[in-house]
Amino acid sequence: MDVREGEIAVEVPGARDGASEGAGDDVFYNPTQELNRDVTVAVLRAYRERDPRAETYLDAMAASGIRGVRAAAAGFDVTCADVEEEAVELARRNFERNDLPGEAVHRDANALMHDSVFDVVDLDPFGTPVPFADAAFANTRDLVCVTATDTAPLCGAHQKSGIRKYSTLPQNTDYHSEMGLRVLLSAMVRTAARYDKAAVPILSHVTRHYARTYLELDSRATKADEAIENLGHVYHCEDCLARDHEFGLVAHPPEECAVCGSSRLLVAGPIWLGPICDPEFAREVRGHVTEEMGTERRAKEMLETVAGELDRPTHYDQHRLCKQWGRSASAMDEFIDQLREAGFEATRAHYSGTAFKTDASIAEMREATAE
Repeated sequence: MDVREGEIAVEVPGARDGASEGAGDDVFYNPTQELNRDVTVAVLRAYRERDPRAETYLDAMAASGIRGVRAAAAGFDVTCADVEEEAVELARRNFERNDLPGEAVHRDANALMHDSVFDVVDLDPFGTPVPFADAAFANTRDLVCVTATDTAPLCGAHQKSGIRKYSTLPQNTDYHSEMGLRVLLSAMVRTAARYDKAAVPILSHVTRHYARTYLELDSRATKADEAIENLGHVYHCEDCLARDHEFGLVAHPPEECAVCGSSRLLVAGPIWLGPICDPEFAREVRGHVTEEMGTERRAKEMLETVAGELDRPTHYDQHRLCKQWGRSASAMDEFIDQLREAGFEATRAHYSGTAFKTDASIAEMREATAE
């Protein structure tokens, strides 16, 4: 069957004109990732303005080639790679039908990335990107784009799996989306540092079942050291929901919660504690989201929220707090305004409609928002 995304029309797995039913069924296509792909195209357009030398782009797990074809339409010299021959043929047809230059190769992504150098590499595997991270960071010049769909290991719901895959300790908290993203960033930053590269997140978001980040590379070892300095630990009280964080690779957790005295403290880390985006770049990306994109409204709203999000390594859930306080939740905008009027910084977080970030303590939030 055919689908249209942005300015292109592509064939995706399913019946084709003149073909038997089921042709291409072994090739994966996920329509729920349209927002991911729309934002990717906007990022590529904005990044060309940021660094005009960036020209070559690798879609390392191409499947139907839809992401790579859209990158070619954005002006990049694109290579699509896949281990499935049907996927490679489908990607070639999709380049041809849109009259766009592009190469589709039947290669293992790791082998290709070790053999070749690209300005931009896009990793969008099924599950964890960790098996592809070394090859990506070893040879990429400018930007590594990463999707992770294994959210349960990332956020600590499947903790042992998260430890194995990401070489850190994730914890399942009420800010699980934030935890998952920062676990992913920690693993990517540490991987890049092994090659004396700094991987700096210039845009990140968590949407539904996946985390997505865009990491700009700096090949100076001193910058890699600076990136490592943004790793640290979060200490979370399971009873009163208070939390604190500490930079550094060695954890120094308190024996009890400084707020309520509970000994039920969770320690997570080392995770990324630095900014998840460059706000100016996020707004530039928003400017490149265009009306032909199917997720235009959602993408613009998300990017505006991400750009304005307070730089804090955890977020709170208003409904969870109000339940603990034994009161009904007010309108979210009213709640945020009350915190600001009390002198605190407060912003929405993009993860959900009830998520927010603030520099206020839980006791200060309770007092500031009391009726």
